[in-house]
Amino acid sequence: MKYQKTMGNRMFDILNYTLLTLLTLACLYPILHIVFASFSDPARLVAHKGLLLKPLGFTLDGYKLIFKDNSLLVGYKNTLIYVGLGTFVNMVMTIMGAFVLSRRDLYFKNAIMIVITITMFFGGGLIPWFLLMKDIGLFNNLWAMILPTALSTWNIIILRTGFQAIPLELEEAATIDGASQARILMYVILPLSKATLAVIFLYYLVGNWNSWFNAMVLLQDRDKFPLQLLMKEILVANDSTATSMGSASGVVIDSAGSSTAYRELVKYCTIVVSTIPILMVYPFLQKYFVKGVYIGSIKG
Repeated sequence: MKYQKTMGNRMFDILNYTLLTLLTLACLYPILHIVFASFSDPARLVAHKGLLLKPLGFTLDGYKLIFKDNSLLVGYKNTLIYVGLGTFVNMVMTIMGAFVLSRRDLYFKNAIMIVITITMFFGGGLIPWFLLMKDIGLFNNLWAMILPTALSTWNIIILRTGFQAIPLELEEAATIDGASQARILMYVILPLSKATLAVIFLYYLVGNWNSWFNAMVLLQDRDKFPLQLLMKEILVANDSTATSMGSASGVVIDSAGSSTAYRELVKYCTIVVSTIPILMVYPFLQKYFVKGVYIGSIKG
């Protein structure tokens, strides 16, 4: 028997699809605006007002400026190093911590969880934190971008909850077969926690990619700056990066207005270049996202 929709159901569908279409456009348009602007003629871009529905002319000057400027390329390389090594350390630390906290026979388990949870709400303040990082040698070096953010309390709680959702009988069967705790983790727990691990991996990856505050506080040499800190200078400080880029790459910037135009163009191009890697990761992890968060949150 074919289901017949009532007039109320049809009206609901129309309103639902209309609302979702408007929300999609509201989320999609800012991305399209930035992409269109990055390919636009800088002079026309600065003079343009209102919605940008297509590139104003077409030029690759902005991308030429970016890829010919050594500081941004070095920043891109630094970011890839920080993200790769940092995410690896994050996952190792989080997996080990969550596995220990998920053990049902762990002594003082509740007390340990209380102490760990307190760190989510209270901190020592920026100045004591900075002095501590400097005293232990985490200043102006690679590890200053890795170790201070090696573990997230929120992520370890989610992963611990996901580990606890795995049936205890599977672990008991592995123990009877002579498996150690390390083998139980590697061959029982982790294979059954792929969805939750994918979500945690995505959280850390995006967090490390967008990180700039620790770099601003703990890094001193510009050749160690990540891409996001350089982009922050371009977007917020509105420095003369575009002018120096134009001189280095052979693009003529002969007036204050032209300099301003190229600064705007460089901003958009930098945003596009810094966002593409993260946008490429999302489609591969999207199918795990909802399932992983659901598994990691339904049990306390």
